[in-house]
Amino acid sequence: MRQLFPVTDQTPAAESAESVQSAEQTGPPGHPWTADPAADTEWSLDRLADAYAYPRTDGPWLRANMVSSLDGAGQHEGRSQPLSSDTDMRIFGTLRALADVVVVGAETVRLEGYRPARARAEFAERRKAAGQGPAPAIAVVTAGLDLDFSLPLFTSPLVPTLILTGAAADPDRVREAERAGAEVVVAGDGPGVEPRRAVRALADRGLPRMLTEGGPRLLGQFVAAEVLDELCLTVAPLLTAGDAQRIAGGPPVTVPQRFAPTSVLEDAGFLFTRYRRI
Repeated sequence: MRQLFPVTDQTPAAESAESVQSAEQTGPPGHPWTADPAADTEWSLDRLADAYAYPRTDGPWLRANMVSSLDGAGQHEGRSQPLSSDTDMRIFGTLRALADVVVVGAETVRLEGYRPARARAEFAERRKAAGQGPAPAIAVVTAGLDLDFSLPLFTSPLVPTLILTGAAADPDRVREAERAGAEVVVAGDGPGVEPRRAVRALADRGLPRMLTEGGPRLLGQFVAAEVLDELCLTVAPLLTAGDAQRIAGGPPVTVPQRFAPTSVLEDAGFLFTRYRRI
């Protein structure tokens, strides 16, 4: 793993002929680069947690974590996992460990086989110092509550799973969710969820550090409502073609929103980028 941005280490201006020749031999023909001994060093979980720490802010902070192929696919055969890597999964776990709550759409719960977030000993002291519980809650955004409430996500989480839905949701499904142990949070006047109200409702429950892992429809709703503060995007060095969905779906915004890069890490050709809303 190496940090490409912000730049912390500069290649020395003067190099010996031997080092240049060695560097050229490590790269593909016509694309020499300077060998970086630290590039293959695996970052510790502590270092990753420091690099991805939530900013100090008085209000809620909504961060998204998504993966995309080089040609813009957010999924392959309906799932994001084929676009991932070992390092991507370590960052995925780190981002979860830093969050108060993980917000996810019902379709993603069904497709990805979501399970409860687990407590990890490596982050126990960090979470305790931040006033957090042993693991983040999972908050499922759903209008129809078309979910299998016998799954471990609802029956055996460390922290009760939250259901974010609208006031007009089917009362029978609401009762079924509550019988399964989920806590139902109303965040909309109709059957569905209003993104701004969802963010406010979670913050009011003492969960201001939010992480959304999609899917694309949910991320598109957060983007359209202008409540997304940060995007952590893994760019996989893969081409998929096909007609896979992008990382954000739904109607386009009237004016594209501007984000600024805050960091870029690289490992095995995967780029791990972070952007914050300007």
